Amino acid sequence: MTFIIMLSALIIDWLVGEPKRLHPLVGFGTLANKIEARFNQANQHRLLQFFAGMLALALCIAPITVITYLISQIPFWGALFSVVLLTLCLGHRSLFDHARPILQAMQQGDIELARTLTSRIVSRDKDHIDVNKATIESVLENGNDAVFGTLFWFVIGGAAGAVAYRLVNTLDAMWGYRTPRLFYFGKAAARLDDVLNYVPARLTALSYAVLGNIRKALSCWRQQAPLWDSPNAGPVMASGAGALDVQLGGAARYHGEWHQRPQLGTSNSAEANDIGRALRLVSNSVLLWLSVIGIITGIIYA
Repeated sequence: MTFIIMLSALIIDWLVGEPKRLHPLVGFGTLANKIEARFNQANQHRLLQFFAGMLALALCIAPITVITYLISQIPFWGALFSVVLLTLCLGHRSLFDHARPILQAMQQGDIELARTLTSRIVSRDKDHIDVNKATIESVLENGNDAVFGTLFWFVIGGAAGAVAYRLVNTLDAMWGYRTPRLFYFGKAAARLDDVLNYVPARLTALSYAVLGNIRKALSCWRQQAPLWDSPNAGPVMASGAGALDVQLGGAARYHGEWHQRPQLGTSNSAEANDIGRALRLVSNSVLLWLSVIGIITGIIYA
């Protein structure tokens, strides 16, 4: 049943895409903002802020996860519910919906439009965006967050596992900033996201390597990933850059400040067509995961 639900959700996600209005994660974000405003007192001691963040994290995640688990256990209807929930948690089609218009703008020579579209999916200053690099990095990293991490935790914990993973991932994106207000309050969400992503990120990196230039991917993963500030984004993007045989990372401007990030991948400059190659790498990895999980399921139930 796990494989059938997963296959169904991936097909529906690809055919329909994410809801244009009233997406549950948007509603969850509104709830998370209200809870953060209630529990995060900027004048608190940093230890109190940290524990307040832990409590807020639990209040955001636990009730929804428990309710999801209970409903998913209902015969027949629970399976349908799981298909719907997993579809909403996945973002495979969304990657294409955001990246393809950027690729098309670059191919048509409309750099200004490409920069505008890219600035909507990354938090870098629009006038200084390297469109090709930024888009490929977003595709590779979100391939893990919106697709493979979700699939991994669905296999491990069913609909409840996938939902809990995506909610933690969302809270990390909202609270995981190193600002005075969120630095300690968001630590619990950031660390839990690191823990939940540890295995999926490495399976994603391995998938990229197997389906791309495996020698360069493994070499970049081994040598460059430890230099990246994120323990999970590092392996994913280093392996992906090597698999595509392009250079990612390097200097990027965020909110008016330049950040000197490590170089990832090889010495070949990323071109517009490499955006399409990155999208195909993610899609081929989805097919690889389905094949492996299908084979394992067949062996177990044979």
